[in-house]
Amino acid sequence: MKRAAVILGILSLGILSIAVWAEAQTSGQPAQQNPPAAGQAAPAQGTTQSGTTAPAGKRPPQAKTQPEFDAWKAAAASTDVAALEKASDDFATKFPDSELRVLLYKNAMRLYQNANNAEKTEAMGRKVLGFDGDDPEALVIVAEVIAERTRDSDIDKDQRFGEATSNAQKATQTVDTDVQVPAGTPQEKIDAYKSLLRSNAYSILGTIEFKKENYPAAQENLQKSIDAFPSNPDPVVVLRLALSLDKQQKYPEALKVANRAVEMTQDNTVIGTPARRERDRLQQLTGGAAPAQPQSPPKN
Repeated sequence: MKRAAVILGILSLGILSIAVWAEAQTSGQPAQQNPPAAGQAAPAQGTTQSGTTAPAGKRPPQAKTQPEFDAWKAAAASTDVAALEKASDDFATKFPDSELRVLLYKNAMRLYQNANNAEKTEAMGRKVLGFDGDDPEALVIVAEVIAERTRDSDIDKDQRFGEATSNAQKATQTVDTDVQVPAGTPQEKIDAYKSLLRSNAYSILGTIEFKKENYPAAQENLQKSIDAFPSNPDPVVVLRLALSLDKQQKYPEALKVANRAVEMTQDNTVIGTPARRERDRLQQLTGGAAPAQPQSPPKN
């Protein structure tokens, strides 16, 4: 979803990359030699090497040596995503124990997502999870790619849905413990980032239940997605919620949601067109006209 690609990129990329830069620059020396193990959360409150108090969250990745930090900066400067991926692989080969590997692959993951390259997005996300299996952003993005690309005809459909469900459910838990937050990050940005991650996780769960034709569960999770980030609801989620209600023959309620989807979109667009078809269908049903066939869920 573009909402995730854009907003997550702004929030988390800034949080993570600035954290590493600030840690090295303000301390005047490489980061501590014995950081917490991968996946281990830092204390709720702590002090950075610069003496400032860090907010609650997981300690950002740190460099152990100046050459490692310099190599990371050079790799991170790549603006072309293919070049960044290669630079990330080269850095990981040269510094196989570096905590900074995850930052490079997360950036590549976001750039591939913005480019709508689902295969590469998933591949980079899996590399991130190989370093940190609790990373909520990577869990959400990999789960989203799996959920959106899985079809009824896939032989491994159940296995893929199971993996996506597990990742999304885990993200709803680790978003409260494993977001890496440097000192000085405004609380409103932290809250927005976490809310968006949580919203996307529930959206994935709702999408999977919709595809499995478990419409009550789809309705529950899609509504949770909207409630988790009410200031910026995803029109795809709103339309899927209307369709979930429609499938349960909750026509008046579905019409209200479909009207909202129409208000959020433009006509003759990927989401706007099916939203208007669904609204028109529900208007016929609630007005007593002969119903048309239910529409298929939108595909990103």
